[in-house]
Amino acid sequence: MDNFKNRRERIHAQKSKAKLSQNLKKKIQTTMIGALSSIEKHFGFLWEHQDIPESKKEEMRNVFNDLRSDILDKGNHQLRNVDAELSNYEVLVDKGYHDISFVPPSILLEKYHGEGQ
Repeated sequence: MDNFKNRRERIHAQKSKAKLSQNLKKKIQTTMIGALSSIEKHFGFLWEHQDIPESKKEEMRNVFNDLRSDILDKGNHQLRNVDAELSNYEVLVDKGYHDISFVPPSILLEKYHGEGQ
């Protein structure tokens, strides 16, 4: 019985760590994409505005693409580091167990009907 319990706890720990890894990676990805979106939103006029010469637009677009690649490379490096970092920890998700006591109906009936008499 203990062997089954230990196995179940190991599986729970593995699933907990995998879920945490997945959630952390999603947050890192969201941060990277959000940063790129903000940069493009605030500086996109530099390569999209009609009054800017085409040569300057292309130059600014190339700068943005280099910056984008740099941000993604660094973010992807951090994504790979998540699992390496988590390997140093034991992770358990609190399942929120509740201890519930059940009282047989006969005892409840006796308690509530017996007191009133």
